[in-house]
Amino acid sequence: MKYFGTDGFRGRANEDLTVDHAFEIGRYIGWYYGARLDRKARIVVGKDTRRSSYMFEYAIVAGLVASGADAYLLHVTTTPSVSYVVIDGGFDCGVMITASHNPFTDNGIKLVNREGYKMEPEVLEKVESYLDGEVDVPLATGDAIGRTVDHVAGRERYINHLISCADFSLDGMRVGVDCANGASWTVAERVLTSLGAEVHVINDTPNGFNINVNCGSTHIEALQDHVRGNLLDVGFAFDGDADRCIAVDEAGNVIDGDFVLYICGRYLDDEGRLPHDTVVSTVMTNLGIVRALEDAGLHTVQTDVGDKNVYACMRENGYVLGGEQSGHVIFSDYEVTGDGVMTALRLLEVMVKTGKTLGQLSEPITLYPQVLENVTVADKAAAMAAPEVLAAVAAAEEALAEEGRVLVRASGTEPLVRVLVEAKTMEQCQTNSAAIAEVVRSLS
Repeated sequence: MKYFGTDGFRGRANEDLTVDHAFEIGRYIGWYYGARLDRKARIVVGKDTRRSSYMFEYAIVAGLVASGADAYLLHVTTTPSVSYVVIDGGFDCGVMITASHNPFTDNGIKLVNREGYKMEPEVLEKVESYLDGEVDVPLATGDAIGRTVDHVAGRERYINHLISCADFSLDGMRVGVDCANGASWTVAERVLTSLGAEVHVINDTPNGFNINVNCGSTHIEALQDHVRGNLLDVGFAFDGDADRCIAVDEAGNVIDGDFVLYICGRYLDDEGRLPHDTVVSTVMTNLGIVRALEDAGLHTVQTDVGDKNVYACMRENGYVLGGEQSGHVIFSDYEVTGDGVMTALRLLEVMVKTGKTLGQLSEPITLYPQVLENVTVADKAAAMAAPEVLAAVAAAEEALAEEGRVLVRASGTEPLVRVLVEAKTMEQCQTNSAAIAEVVRSLS
């Protein structure tokens, strides 16, 4: 697609993604759903804490009501809350204004369908055609003009939903939270405090410019220091829109999305709540996690990178747990999208019900050393199909046999070929990665 990538229309605010784009997107989807349903569309709008999010919110809302839709404003909230509110309130679709873990200079527009997950490609293609001036839509007039509705009550219902999903008490537990100066500052502390935890929060004072700056799930060091310095039981770091969660155990060790799949997968299986004894991961999941799951008698199904691909596999096959190393984890018994606060709750459930720390729960895992090299190329497709590259990959796979794996993939957004090698030793990783990267580099 020209504008909408795997995670919405994203770019530098008022450069790649402009206020005009936001207005036009609002105009089109407001008209599209109204015409399709032959009534006023009802559309939920949320935003993160970036300075430009307010500008984009007003532009989108202006476009929506100008096309006859009613816009329900959640104000600052998380991406998963928009998904939840769309389903819970029977709305026609949702809009989230966020650039997730990107710096404040960026922003993005995510569209969510009425079932709470990412908008269908065919609808996004229609939006893009409108942005390119290939179609026109009428402005509403008279009593057909839409209205705005303050719908902070929807966010409150989402918070109550999170609390209701916890059938356990956190009394006596000391929990650290890094809100990344992002959207989770309106949600996370309230949920955990209501369950009885002693919550120690950092990076919960957003000013429009400090979202994700040296904090949150992409800068886990702040939370590690916070947990160690305050002798906390566990810590959770979210990204700007709180659809990711990276945890830290009692010793400050990182518990990423791969670890979450293992810890929660084993627990759900023990509880008889893991259909087909299977978790869904991506091709980027560390081989050590796969081996640990196998040792526990569990199966792993792997998809291409992207939470959209993970959920599609889960939905098609009836799986209930899937996710990515980055901290996007989906518990489909509760929600249809990745939710950082929900991930924290599910990890806390395992800790409370088993009486174990995160460190103890992750002890059976031995991660494989991993080397990732990004090679700049002139033509990604040509490089991926080159016989020399295919031969180099085959040679590395033969050398590693069952003791490692090779993954070579083109970047979805940059002129790069990514070469990932995992093996039992770092020397094996470096040797095989360098050999493949050298062949890829020679093609440019």
